[in-house]
Amino acid sequence: MNKTFFSLIAVALALPVAAQKIPSPDIQIKTAVLAAPSEKQAGAKVYGYAEDGTFKVLRDGTNDYICIADDPKKDDIGVSCYHADLEPFMERGRVLTKEGKNAKAIFDIREKEAKDGTLKMPKQSSTLFVLSGTKDNYDEAAGTLKNGYLRYVVYIPFATAESSGLPLKPDVPGMPWIMDPGTHRAHIMINPAKP
Repeated sequence: MNKTFFSLIAVALALPVAAQKIPSPDIQIKTAVLAAPSEKQAGAKVYGYAEDGTFKVLRDGTNDYICIADDPKKDDIGVSCYHADLEPFMERGRVLTKEGKNAKAIFDIREKEAKDGTLKMPKQSSTLFVLSGTKDNYDEAAGTLKNGYLRYVVYIPFATAESSGLPLKPDVPGMPWIMDPGTHRAHIMINPAKP
């Protein structure tokens, strides 16, 4: 009996894992643009996932916004949109992640490249919008999310607390603060209070 049981377990573990269900491009686009300001949604370029799981452009854009669809391998919902001037920074991060680099290595490589000019960072502040939520609040058929949480990241490369007047941590929920000051990834964090 035990031998049969363990044989079945071994066979089950050897079977390939079922492919992750990937929503249609239309649903991915509809969900991805939820993170963008309303006036930017219709013209934003959208990256998402093909049926085989490869990351690709789902829709070309006509404005200055780029949105990223939800990663179907992750449990909850997470989409983002950002100003096109951030694309070199974001794309470099995607490439380094695909190469297997960890978060510290990615930071260090981009810091060096931004300083030596091989990674073009925005000359002005550029915003990233991040929308997250739980699967149980997501209607995949409609591409809608209830009770989502939207936070804001405003990149200001190489800014410091002194140059921006921002604190290094928030004193109350929703208070803007600066993260990674003095680096290529310096940014204003704005995390509204959760209901």
